[in-house]
Amino acid sequence: MGAVPGHEFSGVIAAIGKDVEDFEVGDEVYGMNDWFEDGATAEFCITLSQNIARKPETLSHEAAASVPLGALTSWQGLIDRAKLEPGERVLVQGGAGAVGLYAVQLAHNRGAGVTTTVSTQDIDFVKRLGADEAIDYKVSRFEKDVREVDVVFDTVGGDTLDRSWAVLKPGGRMVTVASDSAGAADQRVKNAFFIVEPIQKQLIEIAKQLDAGHLRAFVKATVPLNQASAAYSGAIRDKGGYGKIVITIEAEISHGNH
Repeated sequence: MGAVPGHEFSGVIAAIGKDVEDFEVGDEVYGMNDWFEDGATAEFCITLSQNIARKPETLSHEAAASVPLGALTSWQGLIDRAKLEPGERVLVQGGAGAVGLYAVQLAHNRGAGVTTTVSTQDIDFVKRLGADEAIDYKVSRFEKDVREVDVVFDTVGGDTLDRSWAVLKPGGRMVTVASDSAGAADQRVKNAFFIVEPIQKQLIEIAKQLDAGHLRAFVKATVPLNQASAAYSGAIRDKGGYGKIVITIEAEISHGNH
């Protein structure tokens, strides 16, 4: 049997194990499975209680399903690993992407000065999210305009990551989630790379920030489960907008696809 893809999800609890104390059948929850577990793109998703939290009240299941991976990755990169402080300067590489858009928001909310690289059509979007400066990477090399930043949060990898080291101030911190960084030969890159983990207390705090309007979630499109393979293969045409394509199951249960 093939693996069931997908990490993040939002839905209603249909059944619980005997040792689960914090949740009940019928609770509306959201969360994500461990990077090595998958299993979200299905009628029923099995997860651990510590991987979920109550769904943000102000979000639909579709919107909530789009949140965990990007928001947790940004939280763990900026706050846990880089220990970003108010007043520091951060460069977010790829600020309009599914992870980057949360990194921009979280860094701004933390009181940091935020610069981000995006394409031309995304400049206004990231500025609405809280970016102080947006650099069009198609027309300008960011290292010509950016100097002495405290933190680089990289979602792009490759040449972009290679060029990012030069803009850090002495003692600055690099964090990357780009997949090509996992097997890098450069020890600096290995040290900067991490894989997101499901952490319940962070999901709870993220839900609070979403309900308070301090964070915003974005869904690019929704598709039914029978079109999941098309969504994963990229066959769903880009309908514009930002965020994730979300796979929906029936009326009230939805699963994120990134």
